[in-house]
Amino acid sequence: MELIRYSYNLKSRHRGCVATIGNYDGIHLGHQAVLRQLRRHAEVMGLPAMVITFEPHPQEFFSAVKTPTRITSFREKLEMLKQQNIDRVLCLRFQQSIADLSAEQFIEQVLVGDLSIKRLIIGDDFKFGKNRRGDFRMLREFGKRLGFDVILTETHRLDGDRVSSSIIRERLQESRFEEAQLLLGRYFSISGRVVHGAKRGRQLGFPTANINLSKRAVPLRGVFAVSVKGADETTHLGVANLGTRPVFEEKKLLLEAHLFDFDKMIYGRHISVEFFKRLRDERKFSSIDELVAQITADIRTARGFFKIQGSE
Repeated sequence: MELIRYSYNLKSRHRGCVATIGNYDGIHLGHQAVLRQLRRHAEVMGLPAMVITFEPHPQEFFSAVKTPTRITSFREKLEMLKQQNIDRVLCLRFQQSIADLSAEQFIEQVLVGDLSIKRLIIGDDFKFGKNRRGDFRMLREFGKRLGFDVILTETHRLDGDRVSSSIIRERLQESRFEEAQLLLGRYFSISGRVVHGAKRGRQLGFPTANINLSKRAVPLRGVFAVSVKGADETTHLGVANLGTRPVFEEKKLLLEAHLFDFDKMIYGRHISVEFFKRLRDERKFSSIDELVAQITADIRTARGFFKIQGSE
């Protein structure tokens, strides 16, 4: 899969494609249905399948106070698009110049002028351009005049309910992981590179693999029963704390995963942490001994959960 970062990196060879446009946060079942159509039409037409997406997320650009949460990081989204056999991803830098483009200008300058698209695959709720004036009807009218087709895909539903990124974020915030899993088509996970920490977990007898989430806003906080992939060739069960470690009065958001019966050095490895059950809130303890007792109880609870699930 080819990643094209920003429009100024487009070449003449990138002209002519079947495309879809969207944020694609989560690559959930609804997204996957659109991507299947994209691939199918691209194969029939003998053209590359291209996903046009934005970074930062438009909601992040317009939110001056609080960064909206994401289901997937940009890297995770790219990896999932690769798994969907997409040929190209064009990432447009969402800045004021893009925000100010009218829907008509976006069609003429980006879709036709930059890409010369031949077919566009969109969802039935797709809106674009300044003040979100652009829609399927406008695209179809411009397509007839400028030489591209528009294919409308119906909203994907599961048991009658609409599948959307916003609904999945709500399910995750409510720790309804099984429902989120059904909408995503997989367990919710967070991935990243294992970094050095303060070694406090190891000193307490519970070594952890730490992922620094930097400025990423994620839709959940607390202590969870998890599985971890990427530490080695095996999937490991464990517990994870996602938060700011109030015991040590820190503010940086960190994901710390303790893997059961595992004590290898894995600094620098890229791991994926899958979330199965929320055990409790993150909270401040009055002493280190109280913290150790609670971690021990969390591990016991998580082991019991996985035993019931038949995973241990």
